Amino acid sequence: MVLFPFMTHAFAAAGLRPEIVAAVDELGFEQPTPIQAETIPHILNTNQDLIALAQTGTGKTAAFGLPLLHQIDPEMPGVQALILCPTRELGIQIYGDLAHFAKYIPGVKVLAVYGGTPVPPQARALRGGIQVVAGTPGRVLDLIRRGALDLSAVRFVVLDEADEMLNMGFQEDLESILSETPAEKQTLLFSATMPAPIARMAQQYMHDPKEVSMGTRNAGADKVSHGFYVVHARDRYAALKRVVDMNPDIYGIVFCRTRRETQEVARKLRHDGYQADAIHGDLSQSQRDEVMDRFRHRQLQMLVATDVAARGLDVDDLTHVINYELPDDPEVYVHRSGRTGRAGKEGVSLSLLHTREGRKLRDLERMVGKKFERMRVPTGREICERQVIHLVEKAREVEVDEAEMASFLPQIYSLLEGLSREKLIQQFIAAEFNRFLSYYQEAPDLNVQTKVAADKPGRVSFAPLFINMGYRDEVNPHRLMGLVNDMMPGKRLRIGKIDISRNFTLFEVEEGFAEEVVAAFAGVRVEGRPVEVRPAREMTQGGKPGFVPGKKFSGKKGKKGTVPKHKRKTAKNRW
Repeated sequence: MVLFPFMTHAFAAAGLRPEIVAAVDELGFEQPTPIQAETIPHILNTNQDLIALAQTGTGKTAAFGLPLLHQIDPEMPGVQALILCPTRELGIQIYGDLAHFAKYIPGVKVLAVYGGTPVPPQARALRGGIQVVAGTPGRVLDLIRRGALDLSAVRFVVLDEADEMLNMGFQEDLESILSETPAEKQTLLFSATMPAPIARMAQQYMHDPKEVSMGTRNAGADKVSHGFYVVHARDRYAALKRVVDMNPDIYGIVFCRTRRETQEVARKLRHDGYQADAIHGDLSQSQRDEVMDRFRHRQLQMLVATDVAARGLDVDDLTHVINYELPDDPEVYVHRSGRTGRAGKEGVSLSLLHTREGRKLRDLERMVGKKFERMRVPTGREICERQVIHLVEKAREVEVDEAEMASFLPQIYSLLEGLSREKLIQQFIAAEFNRFLSYYQEAPDLNVQTKVAADKPGRVSFAPLFINMGYRDEVNPHRLMGLVNDMMPGKRLRIGKIDISRNFTLFEVEEGFAEEVVAAFAGVRVEGRPVEVRPAREMTQGGKPGFVPGKKFSGKKGKKGTVPKHKRKTAKNRW
């Protein structure tokens, strides 16, 4: 028998049933978070739809989960509440939280449904009488179509991290699922941001919703500081390595644009002795679970991830988020940086920029409401000094079992006899530290000294590149643009003039992306043949036929993603 002596508890004062208050108290919750204080009374006392804007980590699951469980009827076996979320990990987390909250409510059953696991066990569980389902849109829709999930009795629908679900392409699935639910229900939409697609969905599927916003829309977490480094694309990994070395206790996520880039960065980090791994869409669910388990248990210092793969991850106490490249969408940056600086703790969001990203930087500062600090990539000397101090600090904190050491000490004293105190310290530090000293002995300065230039509207500068593919390789302007786009996924770079010869092609790309395009093609093979992309200025007159060094393009530039009609026959249009 469970007694409920908590009626003065803040959650009891909100009107929640004693069984729920007991479970909440057991979990150590004493005061509702701001989002919980706003939403719990509304859901308990009205049938009005709700839009709640709040960052991840603010207690959203309890904000909708507690009042839903309060209103669930255990005597009804059908699904009464449906919670949709973007990822398997978030679905499992919601399921775990709700199971804790419902611990003392007999007869209430919660189920998580998601992809990557067999359908039959989930279908059997639904037949056993489930009142609350938390799941990903794809698996929920699959179960509906199989006849295993009936939503006709649903009274509550929660769209958790709605912006993420739309970013991941779930809009059609969401619309199909919502069409299976009764017209009379309460719809609760929780989102960190409010982009236009969310506003349209709210207008279409919600009725006169109340809107609750915790803090400024789209703003980053208050406890997060934002900084950036300006480096050449070719130095991006070296700069990342120095940032990590300057922060020996780092525990963070490095965000990359592509799966291939995550794999490459993680591989380099492991090769250089760091505890790092990648998470991306090519991993199986079991591989993904293994990586995340190691990261949550701090067996990994760094997780290298794409935005899609990292959605729904909930990891506490991250010290850093590092943007290996800035995302095109400023709201994605807000999501990234919001993964650190939670629960009142300090967090750091760092970005590696190139010189043409001034406009992106200004947009981010306006959205976040903070000035980003330009930081210097640390020098080798600064890193060595930081690492020595860290080593000494760790040595001072080590607990020594004197009884266990006693039998070894005579031999140790004998081996160290004759060494002065100063010499002994030098020897031990050198033994642990020579790797850093040798690596950074002649390390160059990676900082780009120029200002970060803001893009001028309507004016685009282009840089000429060379690729060793031409007419003989069946290259045409559209195939070339497609190849560049494949190698630079998610980037909106503009391609200018294209000049195709028999054995090679000269083409222009937006100046700020030239180094990245060259780096993206490193080691690439097309139909078994190695592809080489280089800055055109590096080619000599004798190196490639038909190229005149120093001669520039003339005429108008091509628009983003297109080749002007008068330049499609490029054989006559030499540099």
